[in-house]
Amino acid sequence: MSAPAVPLRPRSALVLAVASLAGLMMLAWPLLLQAGTGDRVDPPFVFLALLPVVVVVVLAELSEGGMDSRVLAVLGVLSAVNAVLRALGAGTAGIELVFFLLVLAGRVFGAGFGFVLGCTSLFASALLTAGVGPWLPFQMICSAWIGMGAGLLPRRVTGRWEIAMLVAYAVVASYAFGILMNLSSWPFALGVAVPGHEGSLSYVAGAPLLENLHRFGVYTLLTSTGSWDTGRAVTTSLAIVVLGPAILTTLRRAARRVTIESAHLHT
Repeated sequence: MSAPAVPLRPRSALVLAVASLAGLMMLAWPLLLQAGTGDRVDPPFVFLALLPVVVVVVLAELSEGGMDSRVLAVLGVLSAVNAVLRALGAGTAGIELVFFLLVLAGRVFGAGFGFVLGCTSLFASALLTAGVGPWLPFQMICSAWIGMGAGLLPRRVTGRWEIAMLVAYAVVASYAFGILMNLSSWPFALGVAVPGHEGSLSYVAGAPLLENLHRFGVYTLLTSTGSWDTGRAVTTSLAIVVLGPAILTTLRRAARRVTIESAHLHT
């Protein structure tokens, strides 16, 4: 199995790790917050404001480290295709057509490319479908993790086993995306409850971590796991099984051309 078309330098990997940590803190703040009874609870909007800056820094770092103009052209084409695919599905009943191409591209071009493609795909599709809102940064970072994770999968796996591995990863990623997006909206969808408020699925500021995790787990099961998330997992898996081999071949051919042309330019 060949190396990723856009390998990560150590500094680029560090930038991705820092960006991912910032995104994780932005998503998990309800579970990390320590608040007393009667304290006002405000989400850390600073992370929400900083996320676009973090994405720009990551893109600039990866561009400097190996994403030349040809790779950026491929990124632009795949982002546009993904935006159209998402518009076709629009998440109806969990039908998401954007993630299978994101997984395949991350697999071929590597973790850094997958991270950026996840961000640009969701941003472009939001512009196309008028889906810009406070949820967009959360969608971008979660999709970026899906693309990055695909690029980190074992590269020695080939053939049918590779398709099986990508399907398994797509199922896990589909449910993980739903869980993380629920976590981003949970405190706002149901409101913030006061400690001691029994029988509610609302976020309780200052409650023990396991108690809030239990509330959130039940909320997720009831609202999306058996419907939207399962639909996303089935749609993505079927697309990888049916279209995966042909698209992987096409992407790898494009990756080889980009690599060869870049090598010629540097000789």
